Amino acid sequence: MHVHILGIGGTFMAGVALLARAAGHRVTGSDAGLYPPMSTQLADAGIQVMEGYDPAHLQPAPDQVVIGNAMTRGNPAVEYVLDAGLRYASGPQWLAENVLESRWVLAVAGTHGKTTTSSMLAHILQYAGLAPGYLIGGIAADLGQSACMGESDFFVVEADEYDTAFFDKRSKFVHYRPRTLILNNLEFDHADIFDDLEAIKRQFHHLVRTVPSTGQIICNAEDAELADVIERGCWTPTLGFGGDGAWQAEPLAADGRRLRIRLAGEIVGELCWSLTGAHNQANALAAMAAARHVGVTPAVAIEALTVFKGVKRRMELRGSPNGIRVFDDFAHHPTAITSTLEGVRAAAEADSEAGRILAVFEPRSNTMRRGVHAQTLAASFAAADQVFLYDAGLDWDARAVFADRGHTLVSEDDLDALVEAVADSAQAGDTVIVMSNGGFGGIHGKLLAALEARAPS
Repeated sequence: MHVHILGIGGTFMAGVALLARAAGHRVTGSDAGLYPPMSTQLADAGIQVMEGYDPAHLQPAPDQVVIGNAMTRGNPAVEYVLDAGLRYASGPQWLAENVLESRWVLAVAGTHGKTTTSSMLAHILQYAGLAPGYLIGGIAADLGQSACMGESDFFVVEADEYDTAFFDKRSKFVHYRPRTLILNNLEFDHADIFDDLEAIKRQFHHLVRTVPSTGQIICNAEDAELADVIERGCWTPTLGFGGDGAWQAEPLAADGRRLRIRLAGEIVGELCWSLTGAHNQANALAAMAAARHVGVTPAVAIEALTVFKGVKRRMELRGSPNGIRVFDDFAHHPTAITSTLEGVRAAAEADSEAGRILAVFEPRSNTMRRGVHAQTLAASFAAADQVFLYDAGLDWDARAVFADRGHTLVSEDDLDALVEAVADSAQAGDTVIVMSNGGFGGIHGKLLAALEARAPS
């Protein structure tokens, strides 16, 4: 069967492409403006990707067109699919019908931490010898790719609340029907899709309704919004993590790199690992709890996380020119920004040779560009010594929002000027964290080159 994917460069759709290829189908795709790591992953898999959305890409007609949720009416390829009467499906529908059916689905949902927690969970199951399948919106160093069919009944999926397709406005995750469900957290996001937090909570409750009574829901015990969702009706046993939940982590080091893990009050082990921050502590607890539901002991899960290498674009070290460490991070919501920077700050305070923390931020998401989080954004950078903000195309005044930060903010609407400003400021020992949920105009390579060019004489 020939499967053609519209929007193949998205993190989810690239994973669908790998799964379709693994299922024995011929896979092609169309997209515009691809960037790593998904563009690299598709190229490595030998999947043909055509630039743009020319209807000619669909001639001769494929057996099925899988349409990504970024595709809209008016897109020439979409219009051709409809006019020609081609067989089509959304990515989540294709996944449910061709991969997830009859498998034990472990789904990870929440506003933050889905990719990291999904990667942790898949890594734990793989380490334990369970050979899981998975589809994750990122590439974990331990897994090597974002999607895999696996060899067992277990399948880990990052369960996104974003809408499914232009013809299916339900959240993606309602298609997955998990037996094990992680609910990490819940805040307002995706202002282009949801009117308010209540609309998102309604979708989360739809997800809760799909989990069987023989399954398990693993829920953040400190999240009041998730508690409200569960209180609306839940027919599945729930298990909490964090707060007064059954699973708890006690930091034994300020940066969170040593944790004492407890289950139902009993110490089940000590985790020594490379990740920092309270958000990663919560992610680890959720992943261990889900793994235990399918038979992995806490001791084995802790052992697996000890060697967990992390996920691309989640505090990924891109280089250290002249003693300046440059990280790439996906944080794009005030809560995620706060957690990431506080984790870095704790690690820096434990290192006597650490310099300043420089945060370089692109408000790229629709929610950010609209200014939905503008009033809480400046405070989320409190742990940074200096903030460099790319303010092109915003519906709000960045300088006004960050006014109380004074000289610690540099705001530029020209990318090259922003790179130069960061390079002029950075010194040996500093940590530069580039934060964006997109390609950020290739800033990582430009910044590394600019820092390298400033080599001390």
